[in-house]
Amino acid sequence: MQGPRRDTRGIVDARELFARVRFRRRLPCAELQPYLEHYWLIDGSLDTPYTSHVVPHPSVNLVFEHGYAHPEIAGVGLGLFSRTLHGRVAVAGVQFRPGGFRPFRAEPVSHWTGRHVRLTDVPAELVLGEEDEDGRVAALDRFLLTMGPHEDPQATLAMDLVQRIRDDREIQRVADFASAEGVAVRTMQRLFADYVGVSPKWVILRYRIHEALERAESEVEWARLAADLGYSDQAHLVRDFTQTVGVSPTAYARALS
Repeated sequence: MQGPRRDTRGIVDARELFARVRFRRRLPCAELQPYLEHYWLIDGSLDTPYTSHVVPHPSVNLVFEHGYAHPEIAGVGLGLFSRTLHGRVAVAGVQFRPGGFRPFRAEPVSHWTGRHVRLTDVPAELVLGEEDEDGRVAALDRFLLTMGPHEDPQATLAMDLVQRIRDDREIQRVADFASAEGVAVRTMQRLFADYVGVSPKWVILRYRIHEALERAESEVEWARLAADLGYSDQAHLVRDFTQTVGVSPTAYARALS
C-alpha cells in the first residue's frame, strides 16, 4: 500500500467537516496493514458545537477521544452515525478492514454490530497522552500489536471478498457473487456474519450509497448514476439514499451547492 486512501466516501458534507477541524489519515506499521484500512486523526478547537455525520463503512473502529477516559470499540454502524464536536477536539481512531477485526478478538464480528463498547481496562491517555501525531500513531501500533493479530485464513477470505464488492460495480446480486466464488449463498452469509458483521447484501448496498454521496459533491445525473450503481431505476436509489442519509439525493446536492 502506497498510502492511505484519500476519498471522502461515507463522510456527509466532507468539505464542511474539513473546514472546521484538521482531519488526517495515517498508515499503521507493516505488520498491521493487512488488517487495517488506516488510522484517522482529528484535532481542532470549536467555539460552537458542530455535528458531523458519517454513513459508516462495513468496518469496526477503535476510537480514542478526548473527554472519554477509555477508548471504545464501535461495531459496524447500521444507520447514520452522528457526533457533536465542541471545545477541544482530539480523536485517534483505527478503521479495520471489513473482515480485519476478527483476528484481534475471538467473538464473531456480528457480536459488535450496532454497538459501542468502552474498553474500561485501557486508558485513553495511552494514545492521546502522546503530544504529536507520530507519537499517537506509534502508540496505536504498539497497542494493537499487543492484541494480536492471529493468523486466520477465513479473515483473509472475507477481506478479499469485501474488497471485490467495493471495487467491482458489476457485483449486484449475492446469489451471482456466491456462484462465481463457488460457494453456497448460505456459506457466504455465515462468513460475512462471523467476519464482517453484516450480510453481503448489506455491504453491496452500503458501497452504492457511499459512491452516490461522493458523486453528489459534483454535478450528477441521478438517473445515470442509478444505472451505473446497478439500480433498476432512479426511484430505488432515491429510496435507499433517503433512508440512509436522512434527506433525498437532490436535497443533499442542493445543500452542498
